[in-house]
Amino acid sequence: MEIFLIKAAQLIFSLSILVVIHEFGHFIFARIFKVRVEKFYLFFDPWFSLFKFKPKNSDTEYGVGWLPLGGYCKISGMIDETMDKEQMAQPPKPYEFRSKPAGQRLLIMTAGVIFNFLLALFIYSMVLFYWGDTYLPLKNVTCGMEYSSTFKNIGFRDGDILLKADTTALERFDENCMRQVVNARTVTVLRDGKNVVIDIPGDMMERILREKEGFAYYRSPLIITSVQSQSAIEAGLKKDDRITGVNGVGTPVTSDVANELYANRGETVRIDILRNGQPLSVNAPIDSLGFLGIQYNNSPASIYETVTVKYSFFGSFPAGVKLGVNTLKGYVNDMKYVFTKEGAKSVGGFGAIGNLFPASWNWRIFWERTAFLSIILAFMNILPIPALDGGHVMFLLYEVVTRRKPGDKFLEYAQITGMIILFSLLIFANGNDLFRFFSR
Repeated sequence: MEIFLIKAAQLIFSLSILVVIHEFGHFIFARIFKVRVEKFYLFFDPWFSLFKFKPKNSDTEYGVGWLPLGGYCKISGMIDETMDKEQMAQPPKPYEFRSKPAGQRLLIMTAGVIFNFLLALFIYSMVLFYWGDTYLPLKNVTCGMEYSSTFKNIGFRDGDILLKADTTALERFDENCMRQVVNARTVTVLRDGKNVVIDIPGDMMERILREKEGFAYYRSPLIITSVQSQSAIEAGLKKDDRITGVNGVGTPVTSDVANELYANRGETVRIDILRNGQPLSVNAPIDSLGFLGIQYNNSPASIYETVTVKYSFFGSFPAGVKLGVNTLKGYVNDMKYVFTKEGAKSVGGFGAIGNLFPASWNWRIFWERTAFLSIILAFMNILPIPALDGGHVMFLLYEVVTRRKPGDKFLEYAQITGMIILFSLLIFANGNDLFRFFSR
């Protein structure tokens, strides 16, 4: 329950920041062009609100709704989610959205998306400035990677060290690395000291989505961090020992050790170790579950040599912009798979978004996830779907090209249609979350 609450708190806090910034973009441009803003709300407030106030001599009511599904900025003279038909039935007034030139209305509608994207770039820049960029170069992972059966089926082997996707060097293991591998024609790996080229099939991403086994994870040696059981202490095992074999079988990485211990559960076996660079052997009993009574380091970043790049305050901005643009490109590239059968099953709602955050509060991860969600919010909002900013932009561009405004009745029906689409997607995405939860 504690983990759920921590993740939920991070999700709500993050989305609150993004919604306020998004709606503030609409608000500030509306005020620049002297358009009246009637309400500025975090969350929705059907029937009642949790909090509201209206400053003296202000046209705008500020508040917090009770339904945490977003927020809104009610702009006078505009057909939006509030569906204020009475106002639209009156003659246009100078301070209304519909009375302004198409160019000004276009800026008002795109401002939310622009603000979200700029926020993401700013957050990425400040994360790089404050924490720097620490990563583990793939070339330093001397034990290579352990691959899913999906990738083994096309020629990868455990222990392969990733070198290149086509002609592009693979530097670090992250989401972009998997995209580069999946979208490449060939991938070059280092295997037993030799370069090996593996052909990548054109439907690789579909296979990943269908088989749900992922890509790969780091292989690392098993290094003891603490000896817990009395039997392991009596056997002579010590902190910082590296286990290299079990009963004469070589175990260069953690998974090999685990497999051999389980295969010899309930027995006393010979454990080969490296201690201060010297090979030793001890006899130790394994319990009935295959455990040796030790804890070990499973963090590749603490075993292999990492690289940290530090940025000055001004130097962090171009790096943050580059990171944000690359993140957007990667997300847009991934969107094409949503329209496949397997991709549609992977779509998630609030549960999937909440799981982006860690089980314990980590400010760096929180801000990185917030920046990522800000990019998603910007991209999703600019899609040409009625009821989204992109839908309004689409109709405004039509007006600019044809020099004819769509009728209010048409815009009203388009808004209703868009809201039906959005609520259907919301139900579908969160339905996927529930299905995955109960099928675990």
